[in-house]
Amino acid sequence: MSLSFANGIAVQGRARALVPLCVGAGAYLFFLYVGNTLLQDSDSFWQIKIGQWILDHHALPTTDFYSFTRPGAPWISTSWLSQVLFALSYTQWDWAGPVILTALAIALSAAIFVYLLDAQLEIPRAVLFAMLAVTLSLHHILARPHVLALPAMIAWVGMLMAAADRKGTPSWYWLPLMSLWANLHGGFVLGLALIGPMSFVAIWGLESDKQVRLLVRWFLFGVAAMAASCITPYGWRTLLGATNILNLGELLSVISEWMPSNFASFTAFEGALLGLIAIGLHRGLTLCPPRILLILLLTWMALTHVRSIEAFAFLVPLVLAKPLGEQSPLSQPDPQGGGSWPARYVTVTGALMIVAASWTSTSIYMSHHRFTFTIDQTPVAAVDLLQQRKAQRILNAYQFGGYLISRDIPVFVDGRAELYGETFVMDFFKAVEVKKLDNLTRLLDEYKIDATLMVADAPAAQVLDHIKGWKRLYADKIAVIHVRDDAEGATAAQSK
Repeated sequence: MSLSFANGIAVQGRARALVPLCVGAGAYLFFLYVGNTLLQDSDSFWQIKIGQWILDHHALPTTDFYSFTRPGAPWISTSWLSQVLFALSYTQWDWAGPVILTALAIALSAAIFVYLLDAQLEIPRAVLFAMLAVTLSLHHILARPHVLALPAMIAWVGMLMAAADRKGTPSWYWLPLMSLWANLHGGFVLGLALIGPMSFVAIWGLESDKQVRLLVRWFLFGVAAMAASCITPYGWRTLLGATNILNLGELLSVISEWMPSNFASFTAFEGALLGLIAIGLHRGLTLCPPRILLILLLTWMALTHVRSIEAFAFLVPLVLAKPLGEQSPLSQPDPQGGGSWPARYVTVTGALMIVAASWTSTSIYMSHHRFTFTIDQTPVAAVDLLQQRKAQRILNAYQFGGYLISRDIPVFVDGRAELYGETFVMDFFKAVEVKKLDNLTRLLDEYKIDATLMVADAPAAQVLDHIKGWKRLYADKIAVIHVRDDAEGATAAQSK
C-alpha cells in the first residue's frame, strides 16, 4: 500500500470521526432556528410547573394538587428529571431555555444515531438515515420529556443491537443508562421490552448448548436492567406509573398522539413504509426470524400509535444496519485506527471548533430573537378575565389544562390522562363534543362548575349559548367563556 493511499485513508478516518458531531450540530442549529415549532403543546406548561415545584420543595409529587376533580389522588411523575431540567432552563432563559435543551437532545440523538450506523454503513447512508429519522419524527419533536429521553433510547437499543450482532451479551456497564432513562421518561419500558427480542437475534444460528448459555446471560442482564430502572426516587412504583398510560383503553384512540396512523392522505411515514418494502425487494434482504419480528414489532407500534413513529424511525435502521452493511462492505479502514496523537489532536480541535461555532450562533440568534409559545394554547385574555372574576371551578378544554396550571388555577382536566382515568376523560370528551347533551349538563352540575373555558369552535361552546342558566361572557379567536346567569358580578359579553 503506497504512502499517499495510507495517508488518504488516515485523513478519511479522521473526517469520519467528526461526521456524527457535524450532523448533531446541523440538527441543533436547525431546531434552534425553528424553535417556536417546539412550543406547540400545552403539556410543556405543566411539565415545567412540576419541575419548579420539585425544586422549590426538594421533594417529588406523590398525589395530585393541580386539579379540583382529583385532589389528593395518587399520582407520580415518571419524568421528574426532565421536568427539573426544563424548569431550570426556563428560569434561566425563559422559553429559549426549553428550546435550547430540546434542540440539544435532538442533536445528541442524531449524533449517536450516525455514530452507531457508521460501524456498519457508509457515511452517506448513515447521514441519510439520520435525516429521514428526524423528518419522520418532526410531528412529535416538542419541548417535552420524551425528547430529552430520545438519546438514551437510541444509545440503549444501539448497544443491545451491537451485542446481538456480535453474538454476545450487553455489558453491565450500560445499566446506568437505563437508570437515567427511567428518570427522564416513562418510555424506558420499551428498552426493557426489547431485551427479549434482541436476545433471540443473538442466539439465532448458534449451537444449542451455546444458545442456552447465552440466553441465560441475556436473561440475567434483563433482570439487572429491570432493577436498574427502579433506581429512581419512586423505586419500583416507576414501573407501575410508566405502564398506567397503556391501560387507558378507548381513550388512546381520542388523544391525538396516541391515535393510530391515518393514511387518508400521503404522509412521510407512509413513504417510509413503502421505502422499507422497496429496500427489501431491491436488495433481496434475507433476515433471520427474530430480526424480522423486531421490525414488525416496531412497525406495529408506529401503526397503532402516532407517537411511536419516532421509535420506528430511529430503531428500524439500527436493526437493518448489519444486514445492509454486509451487502456493501465498508471501504478499507485506517490501519492505524486514527489512534496516533496527531490524529486525535486534529479530531479534538475540529470538535471544539464545531461546538464553539454552534454556541456562538446560539448567542447571536438569542440576542435578537424571542421564542414564544403558540397562541392557540395560551388563552391569556380569557384567563385574565376568569382570574378577575375569581372563578374557582372551571370546565376547561383539554388543551388549556397545561396553561391553567401554569397560572396556578385548578383544572378540570389536563394532559395527565393516567391520573384521571379512561372513564372520566372519555366522559369529558363526549360532553365537550356534545355527543350527548345530558353528559354536558351532568358534568356542569355534578362538579358545581361556575365557568367554562372552551376552544372557540368547540361544540360545547355553541350549545352553552342555548342552555338555560348559562350565558356567554367572553369570546375571541382562541377561547370562549360561559358563566352561570346568576354569577355575581357578571359583565356584558365581549368578543374580538
